[in-house]
Formats: sequence, structure tokens, C-alpha cells
Amino acid sequence: MDEEIDTRKINNSFLRDHNYATEADIISTVEFNPTGELLATGDKGGRVVVFQREQESKNQPHRRGEYNVYSTFQSHEPEFDYLKSLEIEEKINKIRWLPQQNAAYFLLSTNDKTVKLWKISERDKRPEGYNLKDEEGRIRDPATITALRVPVLQPMDLMVEATPRRVFSNAHTYHINSISVSNDYETYMSTDDLRINLWNLEITNQSFNIVDIKPANMEELTEVITAAEFHPNQCNTFIYSSSKGSIRLCDMRASALCDNHSKFFEEPEDPSNRSFFSEIISSISDVKFSHSGRYLMTRDYLTVKVWDLNMESKPLETYQVHDYLRSKLCSLYENDCIFDKFECVWNGSDSVIMTGSYNNFFRMFDRNTKRDVTLEASRENSKPRAILKPRKVCVGGKRRKDEISVDSLDFSKKILHTAWHPSENIIAVAATNNLYIFQDKVN
Repeated sequence: MDEEIDTRKINNSFLRDHNYATEADIISTVEFNPTGELLATGDKGGRVVVFQREQESKNQPHRRGEYNVYSTFQSHEPEFDYLKSLEIEEKINKIRWLPQQNAAYFLLSTNDKTVKLWKISERDKRPEGYNLKDEEGRIRDPATITALRVPVLQPMDLMVEATPRRVFSNAHTYHINSISVSNDYETYMSTDDLRINLWNLEITNQSFNIVDIKPANMEELTEVITAAEFHPNQCNTFIYSSSKGSIRLCDMRASALCDNHSKFFEEPEDPSNRSFFSEIISSISDVKFSHSGRYLMTRDYLTVKVWDLNMESKPLETYQVHDYLRSKLCSLYENDCIFDKFECVWNGSDSVIMTGSYNNFFRMFDRNTKRDVTLEASRENSKPRAILKPRKVCVGGKRRKDEISVDSLDFSKKILHTAWHPSENIIAVAATNNLYIFQDKVN
């Protein structure tokens, strides 16, 4: 892992000009498709940008890992809820790909209220030789039609089209924070702060409520749902995490409404570490099943934890992401950074986990060797094919030349969204309005 991780090379970076970046350009989600050939990003402006991997050429084998823009489309528009007098942001909260069944690609994208199913397809031929229309598309005078023509398909420049196939709306009172596709590929679930709904991909006007934690009296509300995901191999099993730091595993075979969980994962709090911020920093911002389905990973403000599904009492592994911020919690609370929601991802073999931090740092933890590394995604070190150097944060005392002081970290530069190629060591890291793609060193 040390060889693999320390020689990671920058392979490509998709950069919008930082000087002219607006709030709408900030990337809000990143997702590889199941083969890793496509990579989708969503931003706060409601746009989805899809990148396609370069095909390998004999002359330039090293270009195989490069991703170029394949399609860009406006997924969501800003809306207004007149009943509640609320603006509905166009920001894309999550993107999830469906496995490819034919030549077209399908993905689900969601903002706070509406999930859409998009079809992305290629067109390189156009029909010509209509009988009732001329080449410009104008209707021909029937009196001038003397012979029957057979329309033919003529080659044209490749066009990539994105079309909305389904719109799933009006099912969430609160903001949607996650969507997850079941492994039956017929259903998916959408999750908001208090409820989880199950949808059929073919049916837009009906969904089933499978979790509802809304109390009869909202003053008694003590926790909210922060994330949810289907088991990768069992379509009846899913998990959801809460703002109190607990994870519940539910089985839809037990009952239609999964208010009673099958398993409950929570680490008891150490009384000696109790503070005003304990509840805030224990809130889980992301939860992910491993590809094998045996483990699950959770991210809270300071740590990443790996749980064994067979052991509910405590996590199997705990990794400190940025423990040096423990002394800074007061100022992080004042500037609202303590409420940042960091995501976490597994590599293809479940042996390495990755998550983001501040100052455009991101962290990798090797579960086998227990080694970890901090890397930086920034324009300064993003020269193509440049090797990323590990970074270190100095907490106190004398600072070495290559270290950065904890007091000089830039909390406005944060890496919340990352993705890992399903089978190769290629990672995508979103740093504000820039997308960086790194891969293992290519000789």
C-alpha cells in the first residue's frame, strides 16, 4: 500500500476557472458508474457533467486513464413551493448509476425534493428521404409527391443526448439526503431527514414508506436520518444512520414498515471525552456497505469506523481522520464547519478506505497494513503526471519544513465528495469547483 499510495500520480483534473467560479459551480456529488468507464458529477447549479474514459491506444497507453467530458445537461431547475413559501434549490444532492442493460446509460439524480431518471444515449445516424417532409423538415405539398421513397439512415457527427425518462416527485416533506438502488435493479429508495421511501423505477406516482421516525409531537424530535443504503447483495436489507451516531439495519421481509430494526450499531461514548460538542461530532454523515456486504463504514466528524455486520457492540476498526481539530471545535462551531458532511468510500477490494478533510487534504487508510497517508488536491501540485507527496499536519512544538501548522489550515477548502473506481486504483476528488482525477503511477 505504501508503494501504491505514495506514488499516486495526478492523471487529469477537470478545472473550471477558479477566478470566475460561482456558487453554482461548486461540485456537490461524484459517482463512478458500475464499470468505471463513466464518471458523473453534480453541482449546486443543478447540472450533471458526465466524463468518459479514454480508450487505450497503442501509441499512448498511459492515456488510458484520462477522462474527458462526454455529456453535460441541466438536471434540476430552481423551484418554489407556494404552499410552504419555500425555495427549492436546484443543487444535485446525489447521483446513482444503474447497471448498463443496453447501449444507453441510465442514472438517478436528486435535489432536495425530486428524483429524476436520466437516459444518456449516443446518436451517429439521422433519417433522410421522408415522403411527407422535405430535407428542411417542411411539409411537402401532396400534389408534388409522385414517387414513394424509402427513408435511409445517413451518418452524422456523434451526438450524446440526455433525456429525462422518469420524474419521481411529491413524496418527501423534508430534504432528500440520499438515494440507493437495490440489487434487483427494479427498485430504489430515497431518504429524507425523517422518512425513507421505496420506489419502483417504472412507477412515478406511487412510493411505499418503509421507515418513518417522525414523532407525533415534533418537539419530541431527538434525531434525524442522515444517510441510507441498500445491501449490495440482498435486496431486502438496508441500513440507515442517524444524527445520534447510531446505525440501524432493517430487513423488509420482517414487516412492510421497518420501524423496528434487525440490528443496531452504536459505540458507547467514553464519559471522559464528553463535551458540549459530543453530540454534533458523533452525527454520522455517510454510511457505506463494503462491496462484499460483510462490513459497513461510517464517517462522523473526526473519524471513520468500520463495522462487522456480525458485531453490533463496537466498531471493528476506528481511523482518526483529523484528530488535531479536537482542540479547534469551538472555532469550527462558530464558523459552522463542524456541521460539514464528509463522505467516505471503499476501494474495489475493500482493503483501503478514503475520505476528505480540510485544506483540500484527503486521507487514505490501508486496512491490512494499518498505514495511512494524507494527500492534497490543489492546483499548485496538479501538474499532469506529477507525483503527489504525502502531507503532514503539525499540532504543536517545532514545525518541520514539509509540515503545515494546524493554525494555517484553510477551512474554506474542503473535500466532502470523493469516489473510487470500482475495480482499479483511480480516484475522483471534488475540491470546491474543481474535480481531480488521480491514478496509480504509470511507467
